[in-house]
Amino acid sequence: MESVLEAAVGRWHATVNDGDPGPAADAVTDPVVVLGPKGAGPISPAEFADWVQRSGIKLVPQTWHPVSERLMVVEEDATWPGSHIPTRVATLFRVTGERVSASLRLPDLDSALDLAYICREMAATE
Repeated sequence: MESVLEAAVGRWHATVNDGDPGPAADAVTDPVVVLGPKGAGPISPAEFADWVQRSGIKLVPQTWHPVSERLMVVEEDATWPGSHIPTRVATLFRVTGERVSASLRLPDLDSALDLAYICREMAATE
């Protein structure tokens, strides 16, 4: 049986890869925290949907690494319009309810897992 965490992260990938702004906006919380090559911080679902449509990115999951009930790292092959060779990246996801509330893209699996473990320990000590 698929967990809420897996379902939310799977839905996020499906909406991003489809490039449809409506479902993409519905897959995230308001706000959603993002991290990528162009910066970090909270954005609205509409801003997230705009990024999905504008970037044309495709993120194909390769490996899934659950860290806690709300945190998951997914190693992905990323492509953009005009790119033919995928770039391997990893994204740390946090899920709240049934939506992604943070999507933190890092350059590799080790970096994403390191950040995930720090986030998990910080949450456990609140």
